[in-house]
Formats: sequence, structure tokens, C-alpha cells
Amino acid sequence: MHRRGFLASGVAALAAAAGAGGGLLLQSRGARAKESFPVEMSEAEWKKKLTPEEFAVLRRAATERPFSSPLNHNKTAGLYHCAGCDTAVYSSEAKFDSGTGWPSFFEPVSEDAVATRSDYSLIVPRTEVHCATCGGHLGHVFDDGPPPTGKRHCINGVALHFKPGATTAS
Repeated sequence: MHRRGFLASGVAALAAAAGAGGGLLLQSRGARAKESFPVEMSEAEWKKKLTPEEFAVLRRAATERPFSSPLNHNKTAGLYHCAGCDTAVYSSEAKFDSGTGWPSFFEPVSEDAVATRSDYSLIVPRTEVHCATCGGHLGHVFDDGPPPTGKRHCINGVALHFKPGATTAS
């Protein structure tokens, strides 16, 4: 079984165990070291600005259920923006169907749009990808993507807002 299929089936099992009522699977339990970002708000301000699901993913590193985002099947040309601060983070030109149940991209819209850090919330270390502007958790990046980068940015759809049209950030 391929790693992607193994991971997707494991997450699907977690989703089944969580029950149909919950829209989110996992939530990071550890507190992050305080980092500084160009866009910062208090927890109360983030809660007021974001939906409960967006807040859980972007500010608490939760994970949405696989195959639950309408953006997973979106094939329209345009840009995917951070739901927290509206920064363009991914282009439809880099989107591909990974079969994992989350919108996947082989690269961000620019090197400055996202940043990464090590994530030890599960037994196996992963690389978390977050918005470089507001620090919002977007998902994780893996080394099993397609050419030209070989990367798979596995992104929570709830962390993104799609804007049809131009496919490059201005």
C-alpha cells in the first residue's frame, strides 16, 4: 500500500471513530512558542473574525475530516487565499488530486506566502505549513508529491477561501 493510501485510510478510520457529528478530527494539544507575524490579533479578535471551524484549524491546528471540503474537487482557475488574513497562498495551477481527501498543491503561490515548522503532535514528526502573514495553520507538506517539486502540500479546505480568476498573485 502506498504511504498516501495508508495515511488516508488511517485518517478515515479516525473520522469514523469520531462520529458523523464532528467536522474536525485532530487538534494540536501542545502550545506553540510565540512567533511574530505581520498580521496579529488577539484570540478574541480571531474568534470574532473566523467561523468556529476556521478558528479550530487556523488557530488551534485542528484537521478537517477528509473529503469534506468542496475545494477538494474545485477545478476552476484562480487563487486560494488564507481564510484568516486573505493572503494568496496557492494557485489552481499547482493543484492536483492526491486522493487523500484534502486539497493538495505541489507548491505555494510564492516562496514568501507560506512557511513551515516541525510538528511533533503525532508520533511521527511532520512538517506543518502555515500562512507566513498571519501564522494560521494550513496543513502539512510531504515529500510524495508530483513533479516538478515532489512535494504535496496537504491543506485543510476550511483554511482557504477560493477566488476565481487570475492564477498568479500580484
